[in-house]
Amino acid sequence: MTSSLLFKQLFDQDSGTYTYLLADAASKDAILIDSVFEKYVRDLSLIQELGLNLLACLETHCHADHVTAAWLFKQALGSEILASVHSGIEVMDRQLVTGDLVKFGSKQLRVIETPGHTDGCVSYLLETEGMVFTGDSLLIRGCGRTDFQQGSASKLYHSITEGLFSLPDTCLVYPAHDYSGRTASSIGEEKAFNPRIGGQANENDFVGYMENMRLPHPKKLDIAVPANIKGGKPDDSALPKQPDWAPLVTTYSGILEISPQWVATHQDEVHILDVRTKIETDEESARIADAQLIPINELRDRLDEIPLDKPVVTICRSGKRSVLAYSILKESGRDQVANIQGGLLRWQREGLPLK
Repeated sequence: MTSSLLFKQLFDQDSGTYTYLLADAASKDAILIDSVFEKYVRDLSLIQELGLNLLACLETHCHADHVTAAWLFKQALGSEILASVHSGIEVMDRQLVTGDLVKFGSKQLRVIETPGHTDGCVSYLLETEGMVFTGDSLLIRGCGRTDFQQGSASKLYHSITEGLFSLPDTCLVYPAHDYSGRTASSIGEEKAFNPRIGGQANENDFVGYMENMRLPHPKKLDIAVPANIKGGKPDDSALPKQPDWAPLVTTYSGILEISPQWVATHQDEVHILDVRTKIETDEESARIADAQLIPINELRDRLDEIPLDKPVVTICRSGKRSVLAYSILKESGRDQVANIQGGLLRWQREGLPLK
């Protein structure tokens, strides 16, 4: 892929779902394919950390095994919801058909309708990079089931053999799911080695295979499909609750952080915990007024010395080891904890008061 494409493959362990974040590095315009409701905070944090402008959430189909986060992103970032005209999804800003282009910066995805798993399945081709996002139509050494949601083994056979298999053999295949730790394949590989539809398999072979699989229904079927018809909009139309004691930011690594500026102007509302070691404080005596000093190597044994009446914000020289302090406090059962972004270095750089 070219250097101007930013590409992240994200994973939800519970449903085995891959979510794909693609962005044009120059313009920062981005799209998200097959988001997951439970991973909304993680993915939102990544988008914000990278400074991206999310234009749209794309669905490869109306999923039966997880709930999309598309509605959540629309409320938070104003992004659109895009899916097949045949998907059955009611909350859409744009209905897609074969040949449609989805542009983000200098990049564009071309829509390929690939029905069979459901009537509304589409794949997204990023031709310039040789990548295709196949949803549940073509999986790595497999394919989507065809025994419910308007599934048709015959339709899926033709979608794959006449549609996806007409792409260059070198085109990389990125599916919506994998349950064995595989991340990508290629059109050439699947033509040759896919046990359901590769090699010399004809339509009768494929249909006979698919119609005799006898798979259990997805465990989230009764919840996922009705929710996804609404684009993942919760019944209470509420966004996931965020801590309300301060304007916190969740990092991609899952750490709650707070800006030094906010702490400096609200010092009476929080307890500042400085976890620098004695060697550091001997070399650099600068300290925030009223900050409690407990070296990081002593913190686990001195947790009972930290007051319980205020949220705790952690700090060190650079804001790195104080992340460990944050984690120790969270593991001990503290709910209202955050790390001060950039540590004392940023505090000093911004000219904030010191003792």
